[in-house]
Amino acid sequence: MNAAPNADWTEANQRYLAAEFARLKAQLSGAGAQAANESMREIRAALPEPAAIDQLADTFDLSAFERDLLLLCAGVEMDAGVAACCAADASGRPYATFGLALATLAEPHWSAITPVRPLRLWRLIEVKDDQGLAGSRLTIDERVVHYLAGVSYLDTRLRPLLRVHASPAAMAEGHARVVEAAVQALERDDAMSVLQLVGDDGAGQRDVAGAIAHRFGLQLHLLRAADIPTSLHELDALALLWRREAALLGSALLIECEDGAHGAARLAQRPGGLVFIGAREPVPIHRPALQFAVDKPGAADQRRLWARALGVEAARLNGALDGVATQFRLSAETIARTGEALRPALAASPTPDAALWQACRASVRNGLDDLAQRVEPAAHWDDLVLPGPQKATLRQIAVHVKHRFAVYDGWGFAGKGARGLGISALFAGESGTGKTMAAEVLANELHLDLYRIDLAAAVSKYIGETEKNLKRVFEAAEDSGAILLFDEADALFGKRSEVKDSHDRYANIEVSYLLQRMEAYRGLAILTSNLKNALDTAFMRRLRFVVQFPFPDAQQRELIWRGIFPAATPLEGVDCAKLARLNVAGGGIRNIAMNAAFLAAAAGSPVAMPHLLQAARSEAAKRERALSDAETRGWV
Repeated sequence: MNAAPNADWTEANQRYLAAEFARLKAQLSGAGAQAANESMREIRAALPEPAAIDQLADTFDLSAFERDLLLLCAGVEMDAGVAACCAADASGRPYATFGLALATLAEPHWSAITPVRPLRLWRLIEVKDDQGLAGSRLTIDERVVHYLAGVSYLDTRLRPLLRVHASPAAMAEGHARVVEAAVQALERDDAMSVLQLVGDDGAGQRDVAGAIAHRFGLQLHLLRAADIPTSLHELDALALLWRREAALLGSALLIECEDGAHGAARLAQRPGGLVFIGAREPVPIHRPALQFAVDKPGAADQRRLWARALGVEAARLNGALDGVATQFRLSAETIARTGEALRPALAASPTPDAALWQACRASVRNGLDDLAQRVEPAAHWDDLVLPGPQKATLRQIAVHVKHRFAVYDGWGFAGKGARGLGISALFAGESGTGKTMAAEVLANELHLDLYRIDLAAAVSKYIGETEKNLKRVFEAAEDSGAILLFDEADALFGKRSEVKDSHDRYANIEVSYLLQRMEAYRGLAILTSNLKNALDTAFMRRLRFVVQFPFPDAQQRELIWRGIFPAATPLEGVDCAKLARLNVAGGGIRNIAMNAAFLAAAAGSPVAMPHLLQAARSEAAKRERALSDAETRGWV
């Protein structure tokens, strides 16, 4: 009874069950059962599919005596006449006992009541009281009673743990190929019942498992590995209940290991129906299992999914599909859901490209916001004061990010291997020279989120913890393709690369791990360092871009001063040429300008050179460097 039964079957099944109870009452009372048997044959012939009791007996391989014993227990619950016939026995007890069954039912055998036979193995019946096996009360499980009546549902004890997975609205072509390969493998080896779906696409794993289950006429239930009990007793009870439900409902199980395997391996090791394990990494289990990779769809697959999800609106996007397919790593489920919700907005929007891009950015932020600081970029190209070669390199970085789909997928570079496809850069220079501002400019140019990760905070004194911290960041960022700004890289690189002891060797492992993840990352990852020479040349070769941010000369400092004040700031007698003599970088200039603005606001006057001199002295004191007369001569 995998599908909901129709009304004709339900009515006929109940009439058949009533005829079975009539047969049992005749046997218990010693009367002839010929009329009941004739009625059963007529009803059975009219049933569009086997009755529930026959399906259950076939599923659990019950003998004729075990079938009748189960019906006897059900009859006590469902037919007052059956209970009365039981009470008419010499014992006078209005319930089923094994002794009564042995005395009145056909083809009796003692093994029917043993724990290894189906009735008790599958908890179809239970032995109550302590009057010995023959005299104790036998009861039928409530779930089984309703099943026999034609009402099939998920056992209420499992409902808090399991949920049904609906058929996917769309599936990536790569995932469809996994489904075909898995179905063929299962058909070749019908003893195989565990499949591991390994990769970073949890939604895709659900869709693949659901499609495979559907091919075998099964529905799919989902169970979080974190909800699997740790107690062996509770684990065994859960495994037994699920195995019974898998048989009664015709269902497969997907164990989702979102936060670790926990009890997934122990539950999957207990045989019973088709079981999938969805995880990022393979889960070690001590039984044969098939393994398939299910990662987020590639750019080409995502583009096809977007075109299908957006329908006719996709034609208005002017190539934006290439951009979102390359920049964001979204599951087929997310694309289908987002596309359906977005279609009306795109139809009404004069800028559908921007609306689609913003919707993608918003859909993937949650995971990274907990691990890194999101920076709202305010700077643009005109705000960035740098020599021509450095600006040209930054524009080249933007070009690489924008045109990855054409080069990697369209022109086939991705087919040559995944190594080196990540866009990584090192921004080196003294503090305040514009490294973070350059990252903001790129974020604005590319319309991407910018996240700052403080490497000094990520580096741990405990071996292996630094890599775990970095792994969490990269995994959370994969979907969004956000720009990752790893600040204070000297926290790693300052350990040098010359191996003198085990700590130096491990420091090199941490640096290698970070660069390896940057190379594999689909977005743009930027390191900032005050000391370019702290990075070994062997590591430097693994970075695609290196931008040296020089300390600004007097002409560049004057340009920074001319652009540092917002248009609404009242100024009076501010001489940018004189201010440019002050030997500070852009970050220091911004601090001085803002502090001077507060001093002027407190005095109720426009910003003037005396305010800037006072602010400059405060900034110098903070740096423990006195201002020279040459820097401030003629300011006031």
